[in-house]
Amino acid sequence: MVRKSTFNRTLKFMLALCGIWPGTSYVLLCRIFWMVSLTVVTFCHYRYFVTHLYTAEVLDLMSCLSSFLAYSKLIIKFTVFWFNQQKFAKIVALIAEDWNDCANNDISMRETERKAKMSDRITNAVVILHTMTIVAYCLGIILADADITDTTKEPLWVNKIQIPFDVKTQSTYRIILIAEFLFMVPCGWVAGITNSLLLTLILHTAGQIEIMSHWLAQLSCKNEGKSIAATTSKIIQKHQKIIKFSRHIESLYTYIALLQFVSNTIMICSLGFVIVTAIGSPNAVEQLLQSLLFYTITNLEAFIFCYAGEYLNNKSREIGVAAYNCEWYDLKSAESRLLLFIIVRSQKQLSLTVGKLMDLSLQSFTSIMNTSGSYLSVLLAMQ
Repeated sequence: MVRKSTFNRTLKFMLALCGIWPGTSYVLLCRIFWMVSLTVVTFCHYRYFVTHLYTAEVLDLMSCLSSFLAYSKLIIKFTVFWFNQQKFAKIVALIAEDWNDCANNDISMRETERKAKMSDRITNAVVILHTMTIVAYCLGIILADADITDTTKEPLWVNKIQIPFDVKTQSTYRIILIAEFLFMVPCGWVAGITNSLLLTLILHTAGQIEIMSHWLAQLSCKNEGKSIAATTSKIIQKHQKIIKFSRHIESLYTYIALLQFVSNTIMICSLGFVIVTAIGSPNAVEQLLQSLLFYTITNLEAFIFCYAGEYLNNKSREIGVAAYNCEWYDLKSAESRLLLFIIVRSQKQLSLTVGKLMDLSLQSFTSIMNTSGSYLSVLLAMQ
């Protein structure tokens, strides 16, 4: 069966579950569910933080802050995607056009399919990793033999939350724990799928850039029966389409990237504090198992955004190099001058920004890690 889309079934299902995929019939129901459930969960986190601010240990407050930020990020991501539904629909339409354009060219189709298969592997790996993280985070507490009848101790929940009613029976306690776990699993999927969607879009852009570079490499006066001007015009139109596509990605993800930049810095700091503090404590194994994968996922999330920006920037540079390396010296002067438009435009690289303030790059990831490490040192000194 011939593939006709960059998005695989897993990605489409997850985006439909989020109320993001265009044309979904139950989009309103999904959006109501997510907004109500996430608002309730964040409110319970807020209640815990306020009521335990002066009584709980710093370790518990940092754990509460980390999960609170994780859910808050989901709310903001949903809001950004829902308000930019038309932009995402345009991105999907442009991808469909690219696949139709590749249908009559084996090399273009092979390159597009190669990038799509690569994005499939990334999506599946992200879903599996987030599922493992949620299971590791919840398993110890779910299997723990907690005595709910002991009124001197607070119920132990997966997240540090304060439920607005009293839990008096063991069965009710177990039901809420399982419900909390079942809710966290799709939350983990959604958090990962919005990140893998970015990589999928960037990989598709990179595939189109490589197709354009191949066209430039084949540009020659030896091509019989083909007009150089017509071929160059086709290449320029392809370049304009790539620029338009990258701008849609930038518009969709720039403020999500700003959210990631700020929240991940705080989360990496707080989770690092939890992990360092847990070492040597009586329940060190349980706390490390609960927090280590969460810490890894948070670092990976920051790295994905920064790597995507770096990768897009580097790929866009290849356009000017490919234009220069083609056999322009064998062309007529009027024909070779057309390549100047491509070379000059490619000098302004494609990029992703953090709220239009700075470019996303591996240097940005280094900045996140350095800032988080500095804050962590301050917290450990204050402990």
